[in-house]
Amino acid sequence: MSGKELVQNLLDFIDASPSPWHVVKTIEAQLATQTPPWQRLDETAKWTLQPGGRYYVVRDDSSIVLFIQGQKSPAETGFKIIGAHTDSPGLRIKPNAASSADGLVRLGVEVYGGPILATFTDRDLSLAGRIAYKNDQDQIARMPVKFDQPLLRLPNLAIHMNRAVNEEGLKLQKQTELPLILSTSTEEQLPPAYFSALLQQQSGIAAERILSWDLAVYDTQKGAFWGAENEFYADSQLDNLASCHAALQALLDADGMDATRVCALFDHEEIGSQSNKGADGSFLPDVLGRIALATATDSEDYARALAKSFMISADMAHAYQPNFPNAYDPGHKVIVNKGPVIKVNANHNYSSESVSAAMFVDWCEQAGVPYQTYSHRCDLPCGSTIGPITSAKLGIRSIDVGNPMWAMHSLRESAGVLDHDYMIRVMKRFFAA
Repeated sequence: MSGKELVQNLLDFIDASPSPWHVVKTIEAQLATQTPPWQRLDETAKWTLQPGGRYYVVRDDSSIVLFIQGQKSPAETGFKIIGAHTDSPGLRIKPNAASSADGLVRLGVEVYGGPILATFTDRDLSLAGRIAYKNDQDQIARMPVKFDQPLLRLPNLAIHMNRAVNEEGLKLQKQTELPLILSTSTEEQLPPAYFSALLQQQSGIAAERILSWDLAVYDTQKGAFWGAENEFYADSQLDNLASCHAALQALLDADGMDATRVCALFDHEEIGSQSNKGADGSFLPDVLGRIALATATDSEDYARALAKSFMISADMAHAYQPNFPNAYDPGHKVIVNKGPVIKVNANHNYSSESVSAAMFVDWCEQAGVPYQTYSHRCDLPCGSTIGPITSAKLGIRSIDVGNPMWAMHSLRESAGVLDHDYMIRVMKRFFAA
């Protein structure tokens, strides 16, 4: 595919995946179309793996590890791993969300991670996630749910009532000013029952069987190209579904190689990764350990495999925005459409160091891909990624990289068309190295 076709594929991927639970479902649907086929492994069953086999494991619906078994044992080659995350910062619906006052039904929300809250105002919002319910066999089951139509809105206060908004910025009180308008209230139905009826209508599950839910707020506007030459694109969740998509495309094109190649896509990165399915949990170590066991690798050979392994932690990077020059280190202005970014931090908020950076540069040069280096301003707090977490947990060499983007954590983010192709090319080179 051309660079623009790859980005259109990415936009379709994002638009089909408005929540972490939908991300995994979208990936599974794509795997179902592939030849040779991919096999889903159950963590509660014994695994039998074959060289060249294509496998994936899902934990709690929103984290997934995919791998292609190498022709040689991990002790000989190590693991080649690309890590990214399936979640994005935003708003989540509270358990007892619906309330009625002043003739309107509103849904209470909780802030998930660190979104730019002002970008949620005056947008065509809706809901996506999963529900947990009792099935016909009286067992707990779950299913994804997505409302396609605009369902919710957070109207801005008129400037006549907030005269300082353009000078001081829009500030939203999280408890009282974020509830989303759902409908006009009616005397016939209480708000909780009305909301349950909406879930029943969308899922086909009787309201009395729906026991709980995980619901994210998403923007219904589709992704789009923009710029004089359509050289940019915009969508929600570019951080970090663009990295997930690039890693997946690189893995799907990998075949017949000696080393076992792995894509680990985790939920909960935006809130610290400390969960059973986050990067700070046991998911990836469990999968790698079971791959080793299935290939008759003893504990010493497994340690040898980890010592020979390498991980690319892929998460988006801060592109230079010339309207705000004081937000950037003058020597580290990374530019959209100028290639992947190596992210460096002396306090190890990123896992990059001189050796891993040199290795990534070498792969870029072999792939004919330009590259850039980013360091945060010393007087601003630096974010972090799954890179340091997984590198420390597994004891493997790692690098943090990402494509440059604007408006990170906005509901509408932007990036460059060329960069997505660049990232996929260097990831393919890494898998083939």
